[in-house]
Amino acid sequence: MKGFPSTSAARGEADDAELVRRVAKGDRAAFEELYRRTSPWLTVRLRRRCADEQIVAEVLQETFLAVWRAADRFSGASVDGSAMGWLWTIAARRLIDAFRRRARHAQPPPAAAIADVAPAAEEEALAATVGDGVGDALARLAPELRQVLQAMVLDGLSVRETAVLLGVPEGTVKTRARRARASMRETLEALKFGDPGSREAATW
Repeated sequence: MKGFPSTSAARGEADDAELVRRVAKGDRAAFEELYRRTSPWLTVRLRRRCADEQIVAEVLQETFLAVWRAADRFSGASVDGSAMGWLWTIAARRLIDAFRRRARHAQPPPAAAIADVAPAAEEEALAATVGDGVGDALARLAPELRQVLQAMVLDGLSVRETAVLLGVPEGTVKTRARRARASMRETLEALKFGDPGSREAATW
């Protein structure tokens, strides 16, 4: 039926967005349900970027406090209409704030180790964000280049925020972003020979 999500994922996202809107009206039950649904996912993503469990717990708490206070700012047009994307943007920026606080008083917290495993859900989401047909090109990127694209494209972070998140200088972020895009362009151009109708390379 027109206007209704066609997949279970789309229905779930619509439900999440509706929960956020209910939270904006002060619905505590909706807030508890949103926490139950999304906190495990946010925790996993935070642990991929920080190995300090205390920081992860603090950031998770701060994220949902911010959600409770600012749910009325959520819009279906934000982060491609994704409630989960909106939540992760809040969490990513709270993690950056935590890194900055720790850096002022002690050594920066340890970054999470990058496991050489099958593409994570966030990498699949990144591929979907930048367009169909780039999954192979993304998979061929070196981990440090893929991290930069994840932070800047998927998380929507600035160069400065990405530098703090990854623990590298801003110049390094810019260099890796250029290298990542150049590598993506080269790979996509090569793939075009097997698919003359492809126009994905133009986005990079």
